[in-house]
Amino acid sequence: MGLEVLTGTRLTLHNRILKLIRENDLTEAVLLTRHSVYSNCKPTIFTVNAVMNACLRQAKYAELLNLHRFITQAAISGNIVTYNLVISTYLECRKVDTALEHYKQLVENAPFEANSTTYRVLVKGLVDNGRLDKALEIKEDILGKGWEADAVVYSYLMSGEAKNGNWEGVFGLYEELKEKLGGVVNDGVVYGSLMKGYFLRGMEDEAMRCFEEVFADGSEVKMSAVAWNSVLDALFKNGKFDVGLKVFDKMLGLHDPPKALMVNLGSYNVVVDGYCGEKRFDDAIKVFNSMGVGSTHQGMPTSGVVFGDTTPTLVAVWHHIAVALVCLLVAGDFCDAGLLMVDLEGRATAERHGLDKSLLILLDDWAANSIMSEANSSRSGIKSDKELTFLSPDLNKELANKVTMKNVDENEADGEVKVEEDDASGEQIKS
Repeated sequence: MGLEVLTGTRLTLHNRILKLIRENDLTEAVLLTRHSVYSNCKPTIFTVNAVMNACLRQAKYAELLNLHRFITQAAISGNIVTYNLVISTYLECRKVDTALEHYKQLVENAPFEANSTTYRVLVKGLVDNGRLDKALEIKEDILGKGWEADAVVYSYLMSGEAKNGNWEGVFGLYEELKEKLGGVVNDGVVYGSLMKGYFLRGMEDEAMRCFEEVFADGSEVKMSAVAWNSVLDALFKNGKFDVGLKVFDKMLGLHDPPKALMVNLGSYNVVVDGYCGEKRFDDAIKVFNSMGVGSTHQGMPTSGVVFGDTTPTLVAVWHHIAVALVCLLVAGDFCDAGLLMVDLEGRATAERHGLDKSLLILLDDWAANSIMSEANSSRSGIKSDKELTFLSPDLNKELANKVTMKNVDENEADGEVKVEEDDASGEQIKS
């Protein structure tokens, strides 16, 4: 199999499709990719991967899987990035067994090996889907193949143990990682979960000492936006909200792109969730509005914290605003929900910003039916077998699952392939 390269007309096609993705015209990008397959300018797998990755970012799972099947039938061979994208998709759709089938096919039949991204995606997806036992097995497989211990993989596993309330598991994994790295763990990505372990055990002083180790000026622990987000989450969920805000301010101060990226979209999501957990919805809305060049938080300049004017980022922001709206409706706080809806400038603006149709349907359904009626029956919260509490750890995941089911139902009605369209061999799975 020859090595594909991006030159000439293929490079022109690639750049044209990337431009469509940046403009958030993903439908056109998918169509152009498909139409080009049987033209005299066949796209490379690099172009296809770019489109599939854009579909994954916007949770357009059916479109991604349709495109993957199409290029497979057209004999465009996937690479490791393609496998990683497909595995990620099935894991996000809670089709764990199908994802594992694709991983098995990669290990046994692909002409290349899994990489660190594959293992990170797989372990995180298994943990998120409540399959911690299988994730631990994958970790053993990784080590058995001679791979160096990966702090990111261990952070996912520690997070899973913390979510299950197993502080012994958190400490056990940390000590194992520490041993394999020569007695020192300098990667801050594990510290948030380690703090949660201490909080679970009732060792608040030790948790805060662990926090000071990463927060102190001149700390030798290497922190990234993901690592800081984990620390923020641990603080917010264990009664240290004010400390968490100080951390967020420090993150904004350290953020100096492109040299130092200490804040990302997830940082704002964690802070907004924290404010909502404190029922400070006005502040949550202000944090959303502060995302931009020259914005501030608690009076501190953000050094131009901005994620660019690229539409995919705006889509992600608007998605999370919609989730915050649902949180307000769950709480029965219709006044703040109304303010946020005004801030959204209505559905028309949301649609112009590329808010997925299925999420708009979700808001219509929940606001007009279940949430509004249940919140009216109990202003202090929902009291039922399907209780939705403020910022439950699975709230975003639950909303995402409902969005996915809306997509699946619509695709089925349109005669399109469903999310569970095929297994690793490409054979259609019957529901």
